Amino acid sequence: MVLLGALSAFGPLSMDLYLPALPSLEADLDTGQSAAQLTLTSVSLGLAVGQLVAGPLSDRLGRRGPAVVGVGAYAVASLLCALSPGVWVLSGIRLLQGVAGAAGIVLARAIVRDRFDGAESARAFALLSSIMGAAPVLAPVLGAQLLRFTDWRGVFVALTVVGLALLAASLWRLPETLPPDRRTAGGLRATLSSGRVLLSQRAFLAAVLAQGLGFAVMFTYISGSSFVLQSGYGLSAQQFSLVFAGNGVGIVLAGQLSRLLVRRVGARALLRTGLAVEAGGSALLVAAAWAGWGLPVVLGALWLVVSANGLVLPNATALAMADAARAAGTASALVGVGQFAIAGAGAPLAGLGPAGELLPMAVVMVAFAVLGLLAAALLPGRLARPPVEQPAGAARP
Repeated sequence: MVLLGALSAFGPLSMDLYLPALPSLEADLDTGQSAAQLTLTSVSLGLAVGQLVAGPLSDRLGRRGPAVVGVGAYAVASLLCALSPGVWVLSGIRLLQGVAGAAGIVLARAIVRDRFDGAESARAFALLSSIMGAAPVLAPVLGAQLLRFTDWRGVFVALTVVGLALLAASLWRLPETLPPDRRTAGGLRATLSSGRVLLSQRAFLAAVLAQGLGFAVMFTYISGSSFVLQSGYGLSAQQFSLVFAGNGVGIVLAGQLSRLLVRRVGARALLRTGLAVEAGGSALLVAAAWAGWGLPVVLGALWLVVSANGLVLPNATALAMADAARAAGTASALVGVGQFAIAGAGAPLAGLGPAGELLPMAVVMVAFAVLGLLAAALLPGRLARPPVEQPAGAARP
């Protein structure tokens, strides 16, 4: 589970480690805030596209092989990012980095679904979320410390080292959880058929949308907070990293709370609670920006919003994956596509206003949170959907 959590952390690690370097990257490459934030959007889109490839592929080839190849390619792409001559080249390579890193994320979810059902699945996803929460805790702090000795390029060298370490760990410890007699056949046609069946199910689609919109709230914070807190409120890179780490601790605590309560309260109730907290905290940010309230109010509201993801992400994932045992890779891919594709739209939107302004970021966050609540309201009271059947030509257990 620790290794799966580390593989799941590819997304936040790829984004969070160099967040304190965004302002210096903007100056070094002589570009604007929105263009610098595009490097976050590109890796997010890469994570979405890569999951759409790796998930269905793992239903055919097994989980271990695609994960190992993806981790190795991630290390190579990270090194190329460090050598990028300009922001547009960097954005393109970041797209490839996201595609490669997506394998670890999508296959960690699929492996959990291979092993666990029901409430145990929700508890396992909550544990993964808690491990993933360590990435926002550690990554900006480490990134800020790296900036004391190197520039933004050195941060990508560090990501290369992380990728190589996880490649070695995957070769050593990653198990194969999908035996040959449970794998699918039939190629692209079978994959599309499984995807259509999943997307036709109201509960699956509502859970995917709720998770994607809930994560978009946090991603907007991720992409805009370094500018707001450093340029707008005058925090140093080190101070910003500590604030970011404190918010990451909130994700870990909320994830552990979810593990304790999911059997008693249920995944739907925890999901809706998390989205409601996101909406309330984001509304408080809008009020703070409008009324000119001070930094303590802003930091408190941000902590509520970010911590709520510890309730949103694991429970939305468990609800979406609940009846997808026969197409767990494809289901995991669609969950990931919804998460990162929706979230990727938030980064440039939050940077359209004046540099360092809180209001644009807060408005985008509250909009995503409200839409997430509407999506969660579409979840049926009980899971009545049938299991995803294999399409014609697919192997059956």
